[in-house]
Amino acid sequence: MSDERAYYLPLGRDGAHEHFTPTENTVSVWGDELQHGGPPIGLLARALFRHNPDPAHEFSRITVDILGAIGLGENRVETTVLRPGRQISLLQSELSVRRSDGSFRPVARAQGWRLATDDISVVEHYPTGGLAPGPQDLEGTIGFSGLGPLTGDWGTKGFVGTLESRTLPDNGGDGRQVWVRPLLPLVAGEQTTDAEKFFTVLDVANGVGSRLEFGKWSFMNTDTTVHLYRQPVGDWTGIDARMAVGPGGYGMTGADLFDESGAVARSAQTLLIRPIQPR
Repeated sequence: MSDERAYYLPLGRDGAHEHFTPTENTVSVWGDELQHGGPPIGLLARALFRHNPDPAHEFSRITVDILGAIGLGENRVETTVLRPGRQISLLQSELSVRRSDGSFRPVARAQGWRLATDDISVVEHYPTGGLAPGPQDLEGTIGFSGLGPLTGDWGTKGFVGTLESRTLPDNGGDGRQVWVRPLLPLVAGEQTTDAEKFFTVLDVANGVGSRLEFGKWSFMNTDTTVHLYRQPVGDWTGIDARMAVGPGGYGMTGADLFDESGAVARSAQTLLIRPIQPR
């Protein structure tokens, strides 16, 4: 594992597989040997976006399922077309981690619907307006220290410490609103696209929307689904997130997602919620 100023170091391609080394900048708040969900989601989205791209087609929905702990060993990504089509196609990218015996274990899988585009701007509308104030009108900080219960190590550890955030004033509701951008490239030596930056940071909605105190509760997500209205533009992603907690040990975080021009998407994350036992 390297501490290069990127989330992943490229190791080359082997047939249909791309290989990467995750750096310390991917580390999770839940464990020093795990990756935060953000960089792997960004890496899987990158694979989908870069697989035989066609400017006349765009992704409308991407779902990422976390199949197991995403370790810091060599990562391998493979992308396939599950359903080809001229107007509608379904693509899949799978992330695997090399085990000690040299074999690879699948740990995350993304599937995305890619649709042919058309000009329907005459009926364009969104379920919510923009997120205001914008990032240029707010004070910035590194990580999320001081965002409600998100204090201590959570605020600056690993991946979270590579983000710049600008928090909107608390409106007294159940959710929280924040602008966030990554300060590092997704893959070293490569230009990260606006869409790849967007998918790299949106996993933090889980923590942004939480009213549970970190250190007393764990709330790990098993998936992230994003429904896009349009493609994101710019470095900044706005997140308006809310967590719902049921009585049976699980819940969900829903978020409206923005760029500086307005609404971009909605996301949903399934949560496994547990009290943390004192040591």
